[in-house]
Amino acid sequence: MKNITLLITLSLALIFGFISCDTTNETGGTGTMSVAMTDAPANYDSVNVTINSVRVNKDENAETDSTKSDNEAEEEGWVTITDQSMKVNLLELTNGNTIMLGTEELEAGTYEQIRFILGDDNTVTVDGQTHDLQTPGSQQSGLKLNVEAEVEEGSNYTLLIDFDAARSIVKKGNGGYSLKPVLRAVSLSETGSISGTVQPSDFNTNVMAITGEDTVTSTITADNGEFLLIGLQAATYDVVFDPSSDQYTDSTQTGIEVTKGEETQLGTIELNSN
Repeated sequence: MKNITLLITLSLALIFGFISCDTTNETGGTGTMSVAMTDAPANYDSVNVTINSVRVNKDENAETDSTKSDNEAEEEGWVTITDQSMKVNLLELTNGNTIMLGTEELEAGTYEQIRFILGDDNTVTVDGQTHDLQTPGSQQSGLKLNVEAEVEEGSNYTLLIDFDAARSIVKKGNGGYSLKPVLRAVSLSETGSISGTVQPSDFNTNVMAITGEDTVTSTITADNGEFLLIGLQAATYDVVFDPSSDQYTDSTQTGIEVTKGEETQLGTIELNSN
């Protein structure tokens, strides 16, 4: 009798154990994803982009349609990070400034793509004149960017999107402008930064972080000459200083090491006059 009771007990334990395992596999753990945006400087008065929603998906080949509701999109694997429409002047997001687009709890795992669904109120202002910014397809299918965002259970993952307005805006033959986005995405926790102060500071200086032949990111000095380059992967960079004043020459600091989670401080950079 004792053997029968023991056998029943073990059988029930195995059954409930399998049920428990199946439930865990179906639901999985959750983490949190935050999406922030920054920008490199561009030679425009302003670049205003309306972002209607931000969605992520574990499938890099998944397609999205802004006409579908969040519930319909969710059935196709999409997770909506935000559906609160916001108008962003990209040129205000330089020199280390960022804007938080949204934060959402979601299933842990690797998310392979992110899409920005744009509204139809997008403009670029050049020499005081504002032009409509054509964004073909971006209102419905969205701006797509492949990423490898690994969200771990119980943790927060911040995805930083570097929107390069200078490379993204194209002047058309008819005098209009269109948006062909050049975006870069990094895990904020995996990056470092470079800071310093450029003198003289009575004019702006463009500051660029370059590795090999690739300009990874850039910024423009503040009124006091300070600058901050963020979202840099751990690597060795050349930092180029390009003053807007013709009275001073370009200069470069080579071999600048960036370490994850740290700010590399260059101190004061004195520009050489012509």
